[in-house]
Amino acid sequence: MPFFLQGLTMGLAYVAPIGLQNIFVINSALSSGFPKSLITAVIVTFFDITLALACFFGIGIIMQNSFWLKEAILLGGSIIVMIIGVKLVATKPAKPDEKKTENSIKATIYSACVVTWCNPQAIIDGTMMLGAFHASLPDEGVIPFITGTMSASFLWFTALTMIISAFRRHLSEKVLYFVNIICGIIITAYGLKLFVAFIASIGAF
Repeated sequence: MPFFLQGLTMGLAYVAPIGLQNIFVINSALSSGFPKSLITAVIVTFFDITLALACFFGIGIIMQNSFWLKEAILLGGSIIVMIIGVKLVATKPAKPDEKKTENSIKATIYSACVVTWCNPQAIIDGTMMLGAFHASLPDEGVIPFITGTMSASFLWFTALTMIISAFRRHLSEKVLYFVNIICGIIITAYGLKLFVAFIASIGAF
């Protein structure tokens, strides 16, 4: 199989499982208009690609070799993720306000960065998966492979946004609010899981 297709299929398998990024994109598509949710998808794609590049070229090794850096990221990430989850539960979906677009985009950039880069598990898993592939590739296959992986990120988040946005008009405000609560609870639980992992790691040390 060509290296690009290998990267594409592996990238889809990597981003498809439900996680913080997918929940963030789905919630945006449900609570915002299509233009805003598409911008959100592009922003998330950008941060996902930067993470993939970092993992592929070995930044995760730094975390693996630095116990306290890993623990600091784990603690900080768990707290920030829980805050995002709680805020999401408390937020009632509303129609997009064009006057608030600029501020909303700034908030989206911040949140997208957090759900991507403040997720230690994603960094570690990405490093193990992408790093392993990198080690197995010949020199001529490195660029095509990572290009395929980056393409998978763009295709997945864009398609996810388009599909969810297409069905959004058929959902009532109560349903959107319920989705907000479910997504918020899942994100908060994920933050708690990271915090427990931090406590366990410190205890083991």
